[in-house]
Parts: sequence; C-alpha cells; structure tokens
Amino acid sequence: MQINTVCGSGSVGRITVDIYHILEKNGDSPLIAYGRRGAPDGLNTWKFGGKPDMAKHVLATFFKGEHGFSSAGQTRKLIRKIEDWDPDVIHLHNIHGFVLQTELLFSYLKKAGKPVVWTLHDCWPYTGHCAFYDYTGCEGWKSGCRNCREYRRTYPYALFRNRTARNFERKKAAFTGVPCLTVVTPSRWLAGQVEQSFLGEYPVKVIPNGIDLENFSPGENDLREKLELNGKYVILGVANVWERRKGLTYFLDLAETLPEECRIVLAGLSKKQKRRLPSSVVGIERTSSVKELAEYYSMADVFVNATLEDNFPTTNLEALACGTPVITFDTGGSPESLDESCGRVVPKGDIRALRQAILEERTHPKESKACRKRAEKYDKYGRFQEYAELYHSLTARENT
Repeated sequence: MQINTVCGSGSVGRITVDIYHILEKNGDSPLIAYGRRGAPDGLNTWKFGGKPDMAKHVLATFFKGEHGFSSAGQTRKLIRKIEDWDPDVIHLHNIHGFVLQTELLFSYLKKAGKPVVWTLHDCWPYTGHCAFYDYTGCEGWKSGCRNCREYRRTYPYALFRNRTARNFERKKAAFTGVPCLTVVTPSRWLAGQVEQSFLGEYPVKVIPNGIDLENFSPGENDLREKLELNGKYVILGVANVWERRKGLTYFLDLAETLPEECRIVLAGLSKKQKRRLPSSVVGIERTSSVKELAEYYSMADVFVNATLEDNFPTTNLEALACGTPVITFDTGGSPESLDESCGRVVPKGDIRALRQAILEERTHPKESKACRKRAEKYDKYGRFQEYAELYHSLTARENT
C-alpha cells in the first residue's frame, strides 16, 4: 500500500502511479491510498480524505500553526483500511498536505510490525515547520527549530501562530522508533540532510526519480507559431507552483537584460502571476496534460531551473528526455541529474552567471541526442523497479 496526498496528479502523484504499474507488471497486488482530488481510472485506489476535513486542517495550520496534527477522523479511517487490507509493505510518500494526523498514523505503525518505506520528497518530516529551508540558510532543524522566522512565509504557511519548536518535538517523538522503517530520498543531497536529522536513526537509501521516456520525448509541434516565437531563442521555465523558492524573480530580471532575440516562456503560472508579467515574457497557466508539457519542453532551446532549493526536480529530467539542455542553480539535488554533455550549473542566486550560461548555451548548444541519452539513465521502469526490489528484500527479512 502506497499512501500519498494525491494520486496521479503532480510529480509525486505520478510517481505513485508509476510504482503501482511496476508492481502490477511484476505480479504484485498494489493499492494507492490518497487524500485529495481524484485518481486515474483502472487503478486499485482508496480515498480517505474529504473537502470538509481538509478545510478544518487548513484552518488548524493557519490559525494554530499545527500542520500535520489535524484530520484525526480521516487518519483512523485510513488505519482501519490498512488493517483490513493487510499489506505486506506500507510505503509513505507525502503525508503532509492537510490530510493526516501524523502522530496517530505513526503510533499505529510502531505497533503494526510491518515494514515501512518512507520516501521524502521534501524536508518537512524532520523540521518543525518548513518543507524547504536551504534557500534561507536555516539550520535550526538540526537542534530544534527555535525562533523560526519563516513560519508565515514558507509552506505550509502558519499565518497566525508560531508552534515550530513544539511541532519539532512532536514530530521527533512521533517519527522515531518505528521498528522496521527505511527512508528513501531521490537525491544524494537530501540523503545527507536526513542523516544529520533525527531521522538519521533509520537506514537511508537513494532512489532517483524516474520519468516516462515515451511521454517525454523530442517531437515536432506548432507551439512556436502559435506563441509567435518563430526566429526567437526560447528559454523555458516550468513549475508546479511558482512560489518564492522557484525563482520567478530571476526570470523577470533576465527578461530585462537578455538580447531581444531571446524570449522567456514560463509554464505553471497562476492567473494573477500571468497578468503581472511584462510583455516580453510569455505566460502559460498550469497544465495537467503530460503531452502538452512535453511539447513545451521540445519547443524550447534551453530549460532554465532557477530554483533556490529542490530535492531532485523531475522537470530537469523531463526537459532532457525531450532533448532540451538544462541550466540550473547549484542547489539541493538539482545538479545531480546533469553532466557536461547536457547541462550547465551556476552558483545559486548568481543572476550574472545565469545570464552568461544562457548566452553560452545559445552560442555553443549542447546536443539534443546527448540530453536524451542522459535522460535514459532515469527511465521510470528501471528506477522504480528498485522500489519493488526494496519491498521484497524487506518482506524477506521479516519472514526470516
């Protein structure tokens, strides 16, 4: 049983479905339990969340500063489903997202006696509040998250109460002491962070994210004509949500200083963000269509990831799979998917170096074939088969 906030949407939701198909192909019997939105047809899924409960959890986060400590009724419902279905392995993904009372869930896991795999897609599990912290230079998570200054500004946005230090202690008490738990991280960077946290008591395994190389592949399309970009050097930026750490301001700065022949296209914007763009930037609202997203990657001359912190961004992989070179800040696990044949890495936050890297890429472009070849290292079938192998090794260990 995989447990995640969503199923089939967003990068983590797609990962759960990809793992599901690998297991099914191997002859195993998978189930995805999820808390929000819908799920793709044809899968064995079970939804434990609901809009009224999510609304209460949002209010608890905003007004009480207690994210991950609401939704007790939904969590008990999930526990009953786990007991009824009796899985061999429980695989946690994102358990924050306004859907679970994490103390209740982990109290059950400590008694259940089942192997648990927990993939960390961000840093929330071992901090008192923040899902990401590296771009602010904070190291409070190593000692207790006291005197937090980011609780209002960083997801999950506790607007009115700072319970960060208390939440840290509650998480530490809840999340440690599970008899058979393995932490998985998609990047070496995050593995190093986890090993310095209170989750360092568990074994940590790195399994990079994988992507569908059939859906993301080089291809011809008419987007340049539709967007009036013929003859332009197209610089693409993509984000699921253009929050502060994703680097929107760097693209706006680039738009003012790059040559006229260059044009920036940003995908994943909100309506409000799109309205505020300068005329020199093409804004695209968020799309749930993988086909459409692949067309944007294929259309671009270069993909720029100006993130100030990231675990192991699948956007880099998706761009490479479409034959598009990547330029990224040297932050988190973002550079780990690149080498000199397909990408360029510049110091974090250095707008001059970022601009220079774009100009160099325009003059001396990386080969599309090299980008695609690099992406093939992250074929989802190979990468997510590692999860199946991990599950079976854990159950074999339990049986002996």
